[in-house]
Amino acid sequence: MFDIILAFITAFSLTFLAIPSIISVARKKNLFDEPGERRSHKVSTPSLGGIAIFAGTIFSIILWTPFDVFTDLQYILCSFIIIFLIGAKDDIDPISPRNKFLGQIFAALIIVFKANIMLTSLYGIFGIHDLPLWISSTLSVFTIIVIINAFNLIDGINGLSGSIGVLISITLGTWFLKVDRIDLAIVAFALSGSVIAFLKYNVTPAQIFMGDTGSLLLGLVCSILAIEFIESHRELAGHPYAFKAAPSVAIGILILPLFDTLRVFTIRVLKGKSPFSPDRNHIHHLLIDSGLSHMKATGVLVIVNVIFILIVFKLQNIGSLNLLLVILLLALVLTTILSFISKQKKRATS
Repeated sequence: MFDIILAFITAFSLTFLAIPSIISVARKKNLFDEPGERRSHKVSTPSLGGIAIFAGTIFSIILWTPFDVFTDLQYILCSFIIIFLIGAKDDIDPISPRNKFLGQIFAALIIVFKANIMLTSLYGIFGIHDLPLWISSTLSVFTIIVIINAFNLIDGINGLSGSIGVLISITLGTWFLKVDRIDLAIVAFALSGSVIAFLKYNVTPAQIFMGDTGSLLLGLVCSILAIEFIESHRELAGHPYAFKAAPSVAIGILILPLFDTLRVFTIRVLKGKSPFSPDRNHIHHLLIDSGLSHMKATGVLVIVNVIFILIVFKLQNIGSLNLLLVILLLALVLTTILSFISKQKKRATS
């Protein structure tokens, strides 16, 4: 417990102290995220906050993790570095989506095949339990890529990606602490400490954005925590903190980034567009178009995500498939209502 507190404080302090210098350098070198048609901000803003998040997180993990109980940490840190290099390069000098995607796959392969972090069971969803190795590894790489990009896609308004990342990492980190996985608890709380420090500079009016460096790292860490959360239940039968529908509970914890990504990709495909084509159909865009400020929209979405977490905790006994259907249906109903309100607001102001 003491190591976890120190990891949080160390990550927070280093990130908090580093960001002013990063802002200063970004301004001197003219490294800004410029306003645009699909951008929610109106002024040029530095977008290198992810560098400070990465530095605070990785320094704290290395300093406080008990390596004797976390022998695969070296591989996780290697994947962190790959994601950091991709994000930093894209924030400073944009790279092609193809190269970005290939780098993410490389990081995911390290996690799956070297760190041995993979999904090996669906816990009875669709009647499927244990998975063959090739399906397990493919599904795991796919899951990591989806979560990484989900956080990248919700990083569209001040405070949102960071706040959701903190919520998820603290939720999962607390659970890992309760089941004596101190190693993963340190990773979770180191990340949350860094991101909380970053949020001090990211609230409206934002002095800095996390950029791809930060959002991709957030997604990678949360994907690792989510997969390990699910997999840990194979060894926790009868444990007082074990959940009866682990995969669906994990999806409920990550509901905002996952559902928003599924939703916008589906809308784009139905319109005959590429699922990767940019637009303003994200849930945070709908809230902004409905008249909310950045911080109010962020607050609403964090509260909604908290409600979903409480729902999956309460309804875990109804079975994985039933719980999954409940949260997806509820998310669909809420976004349909929000979409209607957004359209009405646009009509009223046009």
